[in-house]
Amino acid sequence: MRILRVRCLPFAITAMLAGCSSSHGQPARSVPEPRSAVQDDAAGIAKAKSDSARRPYTQADIDFMSHMIRHHSQAIVMARWAPSHGASPSVLRLAERIINAQQDEIATMQQWLRDRRQPVPDPSAAGMTMAMHGGHGDMLMPGMLTAAQLQRLNEAKGSDFDRLFLTDMIQHHKGAVSMVQGLFGTNGAAQDETVFKFANDVNVDQTTEIRRMEMMLSASGSAPQSP
Repeated sequence: MRILRVRCLPFAITAMLAGCSSSHGQPARSVPEPRSAVQDDAAGIAKAKSDSARRPYTQADIDFMSHMIRHHSQAIVMARWAPSHGASPSVLRLAERIINAQQDEIATMQQWLRDRRQPVPDPSAAGMTMAMHGGHGDMLMPGMLTAAQLQRLNEAKGSDFDRLFLTDMIQHHKGAVSMVQGLFGTNGAAQDETVFKFANDVNVDQTTEIRRMEMMLSASGSAPQSP
């Protein structure tokens, strides 16, 4: 009587390989490696080059983004004083909105400059102080507070702080709006899509906040000051 020997080894190996593909019979999927910071930077630079080929940016665009970083930095310093200076709830809410919005906008401006291999200003308090005093030979930017104005605001408390904060921030916002108008009035500037959208948003947002702050001043019994 012949004994049939089943040669199952090749079959077993095949089954094991099939099982390794997936428990559900689907091909195994490779896990993509996370993108590195270098890859992200390279992608940003490549996109910037592509955008610039269609809508060239100008020195006026570079100056606007650089100066607005310093401009925003001073507004953030002012707004951060509100909790420690006895500001009213309405001023505290306004200050918080200014901080959140302008920190995000600084990040946008920094990335735009970085992608185009341009110098990126320091948005820290030290960078703000340098800009306030005309660092690198620049004149004081429109609307920015002088050292004396900042000191007066920092020394104020309670309702005095509210009044000075609103008055000084109106001045500051009007300066930013004038910077946008200067950019749009420069031949060939603001053709870059990011610059145009950002500058337009600054104009709309800060004009709206100017009106809100003027109403807050009127409600407190202080008349808004003319520019």
